[in-house]
Amino acid sequence: MKRQLILFSFLLFGMMLLTSCNQTEKHRTIKLAHGLDVNHSVHKAMVKMGEDMKKLSGGKLLLEVYPSQQLGTERQCLELLQIGSLDMTKVSAGVMENFAPKMKIFGLPFLFRDRKHSFQVLDGPIGKELLDGGEKYWLKGLGYYDAGSRSFYTKDKPIKSPEDLVGMKIRVMESVTAMDMVRSLGGSPTPISWGELYTSLQQGVVDGAENNPPSFYLSRHYEVCKYYSLDEHTVLPDVLIIGTHIWNRLSEEEQEWLQQAVDNSVIYQRKLWAEAEAEALAEVQKAGVIITRPDKTLFSDKVASIYDQYKNDKEMYQLIQQIKNTK
Repeated sequence: MKRQLILFSFLLFGMMLLTSCNQTEKHRTIKLAHGLDVNHSVHKAMVKMGEDMKKLSGGKLLLEVYPSQQLGTERQCLELLQIGSLDMTKVSAGVMENFAPKMKIFGLPFLFRDRKHSFQVLDGPIGKELLDGGEKYWLKGLGYYDAGSRSFYTKDKPIKSPEDLVGMKIRVMESVTAMDMVRSLGGSPTPISWGELYTSLQQGVVDGAENNPPSFYLSRHYEVCKYYSLDEHTVLPDVLIIGTHIWNRLSEEEQEWLQQAVDNSVIYQRKLWAEAEAEALAEVQKAGVIITRPDKTLFSDKVASIYDQYKNDKEMYQLIQQIKNTK
């Protein structure tokens, strides 16, 4: 009995000590999941974000990152945010359009003049308005990571003109805009999750896909697809999202720490991205990929009808004009 009493006293003391430590060393841990490889510039930027967040907050705000689809696909991660089971994620704007409809603007082909134009739009009032557009769906945008330009890569032949896409099954994201684009070019759009794409290419489920150079390289899709046609049809950014369930619980000071860390990571990621893009193109060429640069006007002329669909949607058509007029 005496021995049990001593054991109970130690347990009680331990619990009191633990409670005391929690009260004096309070911190909040934010969980972030994404689908990319740990070598990707986005993941590296998130690691920096966590370091900055910890430094800015004096250790009161911490970040745990779960890469490589550990917690699900991009769509699944967004759904986890909505129910409060996950705090943050990174998704392509193409996936985000299913949750914040105005985001589909980024899926429009040949919307931006160049990289500089896209950054001016993303970092300005238009980009901010679009980030806020998902809040009624419990999703708040915090910033845009660079995801470059998306182009077609294929197994059996290069895509030199839209006619080459006729009859071909091309993997696309779960994006209505992406499907409309491929369809307007003569291809057959086939939505497949990123994690299943390598096997789908191997088995002939699809004939090709479309993505940016680092994603093409890091996914090792170049092992299956030996043709990369840089038509650069869309500039589709990655969007960093936080669930409103956690954002609204943060104090104003915590929100400032988090946003500052995000802003720092965006600058860092864009620098890494430019380096990764050049490296990816060089490496896939070494691996035997034939890179072509087709006449973009052949493709832009073919998809012009997509813009006509928005003439009856006053809000979206006005947004398109605002983007095109951004200097």
